[in-house]
Amino acid sequence: MAAARELFPITHLPTLTPQEYLQRERSSSDKHEYIDGLAVMMAGARENHVLIVGNIVQTLGIQMRYRPCKVFSSDMKVRMTQTTYAYPDVAALCGDTVFEDEERDILLNPQVIIEVLSSSTENYDRGLKFRRYQNLPSIQEYILVSQETPRVERFLRQPDGQWLLLRLESLSDVLDIPMIGCTLSLADVYDKVAIEG
Repeated sequence: MAAARELFPITHLPTLTPQEYLQRERSSSDKHEYIDGLAVMMAGARENHVLIVGNIVQTLGIQMRYRPCKVFSSDMKVRMTQTTYAYPDVAALCGDTVFEDEERDILLNPQVIIEVLSSSTENYDRGLKFRRYQNLPSIQEYILVSQETPRVERFLRQPDGQWLLLRLESLSDVLDIPMIGCTLSLADVYDKVAIEG
């Protein structure tokens, strides 16, 4: 998730072109999201976050076996706009993958994006990040997962461009993800996760 540390000292805050960002990012040992010219270092994740992402990737991956579908973890960049690149926690699609270039490290056509919320990124994930993801016509479902309590929110794009919200808050609930023909049981999502309630 994006945090407040920049790629460069805060006194300089140079802006980068997308090409400069990609050149530096591909040779960096750290991950940075790119937001309107700034490379923002991603903070490390805590146990709950790591477990939830792993549970989701594993659950979807098993359901996608022998189907023309793929699930990517947070090492795959997604271009949200011409000036914004992000590392979503989970990106998934069925059908052909489209990448920005021959490096095949920037996905252009995810159908489903899943972000695991943290106190430092929740406002961004719900606000600007979601608005930017909406610029990608391929994205049909945007899913937010709490790491503190059983709660999954699915925003489903409607034919008129509106987003329909479904909220699940019980470990017995199962989320249908129609764009990729998968389901997510909250019991599977929160397996081995220390949660409230």
